[in-house]
Amino acid sequence: MKQVRPLTITGGKLVTPEGVRPGTVRCVEGRIEALGDVAPHDGDEVIDAGGRLVAPGLVDFGVFAIDKPAFRFGGITRAALMPDQPPPLDHPARVRFAAQSGKPDLWVHPLAAATVALQGGQLAEIALMREAGARGVATGRRWIGDSGVMHRLLGYAAMLDLVVVTHAEDAGLVGHAVVATAGEMATRLGLPSAPAQAEALAVARDVALAEMTGARLHIRQVTTRAALGLVRAAKARGVAVTAGVTPAHFMLSDLALADFRTFARLSPPLRQESDRQAVLEALADGTIDVVASGHDPRGPEDKRLPFADAAPGMAGAETLLAMALALVRDGTVSLERAFDLVARNPARLLGVAAGELRPGAEADLALVDPDRPWVVDSARMAASAGNTPFDRQPVQGRVTMLWKGGKTVVE
Repeated sequence: MKQVRPLTITGGKLVTPEGVRPGTVRCVEGRIEALGDVAPHDGDEVIDAGGRLVAPGLVDFGVFAIDKPAFRFGGITRAALMPDQPPPLDHPARVRFAAQSGKPDLWVHPLAAATVALQGGQLAEIALMREAGARGVATGRRWIGDSGVMHRLLGYAAMLDLVVVTHAEDAGLVGHAVVATAGEMATRLGLPSAPAQAEALAVARDVALAEMTGARLHIRQVTTRAALGLVRAAKARGVAVTAGVTPAHFMLSDLALADFRTFARLSPPLRQESDRQAVLEALADGTIDVVASGHDPRGPEDKRLPFADAAPGMAGAETLLAMALALVRDGTVSLERAFDLVARNPARLLGVAAGELRPGAEADLALVDPDRPWVVDSARMAASAGNTPFDRQPVQGRVTMLWKGGKTVVE
């Protein structure tokens, strides 16, 4: 999108990495020119923020579908697309098409399939896919069980300076039918389950290989106390590892499975309360770097089934911001840290000049009313399907205006 004339947003509270402060932001030719004590110029388009937050547009790291209405509602201006597509993103032409699919008002950053057809065997043409627009490499919803393949992948990605995004569940323990975490809840409900330690085993292996190769490793979802401890220790040793999580795993425990509602059928499955508390601790101390929506809209044909047969996944784009702001209201993180989790850190992983308010960054901006109440309603969501585990939950925080490259997307 080409910005026709400069944009100046006055009277807002600027959310910067250094903190939140009153001020003005001026955008010229799609980039932030200045912020702080800035006066509009003649001919500028001037917007009065009215004391609301002026924040970076969200960068959603790891979505499974491009769903523009949901992204607009949620204030998402960029999305890293997982390679689990029909067909998988294991070919340069598919990556190139995906990279163009959201423009001009949404930038899609494809994550290339690590292996052919995401089968975990032969490495895909990663260098060619990087040239076609891939901003990272991902194993998809699967863990690569062959340590030799994973070692080669990490070494190759390190040479190309691409982040490797992994799914942390040891396939030997998890199998193909797991829908819950082993424990009291899974036993009471009679659900196929796997031990939470499957995550820690996968994290331990992948961190060890990343340390050997010097590769950048991002574990897309780390949801257990044991695995978070491994990530924390690896960071202390200087390993280039980052960790992510989705709101479901810091808002919900496996108690949400009690009524067998398939909107809570997720991958990885919901954990016990002690693990949920560990995720909150990791968000507070910096062990977790990214909060992503995991947006994966699934219709009735996938969800209106017995719990064990339903497809995993949730429609998360519309609730991502509200759930991040809930962390702020609960005192878990500061407001600027919340936007680091949903914007700045994901942008850094992708290597794009976005996700924060600073001169020179792209003018992807959101005007946010952090106190605006609303109720999540699966039947009225903007997403292509409403499979949210937060259905009927009252929340706070809405985007009231959205700009991509200085051009209005939502008003």
